[in-house]
Parts: sequence; C-alpha cells; structure tokens
Amino acid sequence: MPFASGLVLAAGGSTRLGSPKQLLPYRGTTLLGHVLATARACEFDQLLCAIGGSADEIRARVDLTGVTVVENQSFGDGCSSSIAAALNAVDRQADVLVLMLSDQPGVTRETVARLLTDRGNAKFSACAYEDGRGHPLAFARSAFGELATLHGDKGVWKLLDRHANQVVDVPVPGQIPVDVDTLEDYRALVAGHENGQ
Repeated sequence: MPFASGLVLAAGGSTRLGSPKQLLPYRGTTLLGHVLATARACEFDQLLCAIGGSADEIRARVDLTGVTVVENQSFGDGCSSSIAAALNAVDRQADVLVLMLSDQPGVTRETVARLLTDRGNAKFSACAYEDGRGHPLAFARSAFGELATLHGDKGVWKLLDRHANQVVDVPVPGQIPVDVDTLEDYRALVAGHENGQ
C-alpha cells in the first residue's frame, strides 16, 4: 500500500453558523472530534489537521492525540490556504494525500478505504456518490505542487475540473454526506442521527 497522509480541514471561521462548528456536540464528542476519530480508524500513515478559527478552543476541547496540528493564520482565505499550509508538514514519504472535512461527519472509514484501494495510482481521485462527486478526495504526490498554488474555498474543485480527464471517480454507495454550514444543517444532521439514519 502507498504511504497515505490524511488531512482534516478544520480551519474555517464558521461565519454562516455564528459559533465554531468544529465544536458542536455530536455523538458524545464534537463534529471535529468525530471526524478525527474516523480519520484515526482509517490508519493513515500520517494524520494532519489544519485549524485556524477558534484554534485555542479547539486545542482545549478536542482530542488531538496522534494528530499533527497545522495552524493556518490565513484561514479567512478559504480551504485552499489550509491545504497549502498543511503541505509543508506532509511527510516526505507520502505517496497520496486524502482530504477530509471537519464538518462532514457522515464520511466513514469504509469510504476512505474504498477511495484508497480503488483509485489505483491516479493523480486525482474523488468519491462518486449516487447523487454526485464529493469528499473525501485523494491527490497523488505529483499533484502536490498544484495543490499548493490554489486559492479560495473551491480551489480543489476547479483543479479537478481542469484535469477532468485525469480524475478517477471511485463509486461509493449512498448520498453525499451532509456538510454542516448552517444551524439548519446541524439540526438536520442531529435529527437524522437520532432517527437512526
């Protein structure tokens, strides 16, 4: 198996929510705590987490055991700035970098395993859910240079669009997991969990 580094993006300022969404209660921990637990279960060779907004609170309240924490001072510039900051900490042995979102707790270990297994040696790969393409995403080392130059929140998607003929879409059962951006999203997520979804 290739040397895989996992990167959880958790640097957002939660402007739409009004409070740090990384710290919202979820399944006995927090949104970020839950995603990091999933990431640990993936048994990446290296696990990184980019934080920025509410960094001190996150360090105080989230279990960061076994995680290389990268603090992105430019988190207001979007996800791309967190990826660029984290690339400096990615192990030199890494063959592939998997991106996960701290506000998407529905992603499972099985999904990540499928992505890593079925991507082959693709430069770019994404999860192909039943209702579209989504995270997690995987990038071979040969893509790291381009990742470092991206800008804004949609930079990775624009990169995949630019290299459409090189992207391997890995089929994953089910719908794209809920991405928590607003209080309504969070309430729907919690309601779905309580109803066994």
